[in-house]
Amino acid sequence: MFRKLLVANRGEIAARLFATCRELGVASVAVYSDPDAGMPWTLQADEAYPLPGQAAADTYLNTRAILEIALQCGAEAVHPGYGFLSENASFAAACRDAGLIFVGPSPAAIQKMGSKATSRAIALKAGVPVIPGSDGRDDQGRARSPAEMRAAAEAIGYPVLIKAAQGGGGKGMRIVWEPNALADAWQAAGRESLSAFGDDHLLLEKYFTAVRHVEVQVLGDGRGHLVHLFERECSIQRRHQKIVEESPAPGANLNLRARMVEAALALARAVDYESAGTVEFVLDEDGAFYLLEMNTRLQVEHPVTELITGIDLAAWQIRIAAGEPLAIAQEDLQPRGHALECRVYAEDPAAGFLPATGRLALYRRPTGPGVRVDDGIDTGTVITPFYDPLLAKVVTWGEDREAARRRMLGALRETTVLGVTTNIPYLLAILEHPAFIAGDTPTHFLERHLADWRPDGAADDDVWLAIAALESTRTATRPSGRSGVGVATPPDPWSQIGPWRNVGGDDSPSPGG
Repeated sequence: MFRKLLVANRGEIAARLFATCRELGVASVAVYSDPDAGMPWTLQADEAYPLPGQAAADTYLNTRAILEIALQCGAEAVHPGYGFLSENASFAAACRDAGLIFVGPSPAAIQKMGSKATSRAIALKAGVPVIPGSDGRDDQGRARSPAEMRAAAEAIGYPVLIKAAQGGGGKGMRIVWEPNALADAWQAAGRESLSAFGDDHLLLEKYFTAVRHVEVQVLGDGRGHLVHLFERECSIQRRHQKIVEESPAPGANLNLRARMVEAALALARAVDYESAGTVEFVLDEDGAFYLLEMNTRLQVEHPVTELITGIDLAAWQIRIAAGEPLAIAQEDLQPRGHALECRVYAEDPAAGFLPATGRLALYRRPTGPGVRVDDGIDTGTVITPFYDPLLAKVVTWGEDREAARRRMLGALRETTVLGVTTNIPYLLAILEHPAFIAGDTPTHFLERHLADWRPDGAADDDVWLAIAALESTRTATRPSGRSGVGVATPPDPWSQIGPWRNVGGDDSPSPGG
């Protein structure tokens, strides 16, 4: 096992990885930008080093600076978390060239799956169903003519989806409903893709108006041993980004699940996959599924899989990177109960999900059996405009979906965030909607049911700030263990989260309360 590991990321995922390092007895190293100096998550690492600057390009995307810190502090491995450099094949290769272990798949696997065009070709060869579509470039890499793309769109049938071959997060993506809009949308998507990913390679696919987004978690050790950890449903999305995730998927029956997990494993085998990865599918109304993409990293929503399986995915990523074989047999994996995750963002859903900034006058986490919170914030934290506005992930477990839903309602109502606008009221409206309760959650759920949503109203801001001031004087702080700095100590992310089973090693998390 490594002696020291650097986490090349920030926020809640950095804090979550530091917790796993403590479980494994590995010293952890944080890196932080100027706006993140003193953030609670930086104080949870054993060491922390600055990345001067504010913009992501100067800090969390600065390969040279990160590797220099890793080498100077004596780290043996680098974990990229998710986002930033996590699916950057060049960064993975640079770690290797510097004598560092990249905690994740091989650069070759990242590169193959990072291109939607290449992954599509690999999937077809492996017998994995893909969405009907056309590549915007020919076999020699030359851009196809507008006439060729118009003909392809006609053959596919409108509506069609234009999407960037590289990247994700909705960048370089356009829905085209009729032929006259194709040319302008193609040009706009190409410009956006070039700006976001440095590549204007586009794909054209059939756009389904009523689908579910279902993904399969896989884990491999690069030695031929590969398992799946069942599926998650992540259909409730705003601006093509997930905000509610759950497992098992309400939209998958046993037969469909069996076919989807086999397809996911076939794709992973085709690239000799190592580490944790996710194969994403769209599921249509007729029960047919098609490959969307493969994410070669830990997903934001990985906690729901951990809660129903008892497997610490981050720990196994680190173990595999350290050379351990995957000591988990497929037959030993059985899902238990149901898990839900809600992403709490600093944003205003009633104003087009506009990000919110400011200082947290008061932050209180929910507690109780079956509740897990992954975060990297505390009272007094300043939410800046420089990075993703995700504040926390609230995750609940229950014996069945309804129990997990009720527990999530209680957890969100108990979550207190004062000082910035959050999406908590919006999340509650989703969870309380009859269609969600019935498991009817296609990707257009929000447009269909909550397009005109507005909050019920809020108490006067001065009242809330007065409450926050009173509460902050009553909140005790405890030493963090680093340099004697006093910070409010966050709860152990493995406590109070439901059943755990010791599958695959003596270091698996022990049962929570």
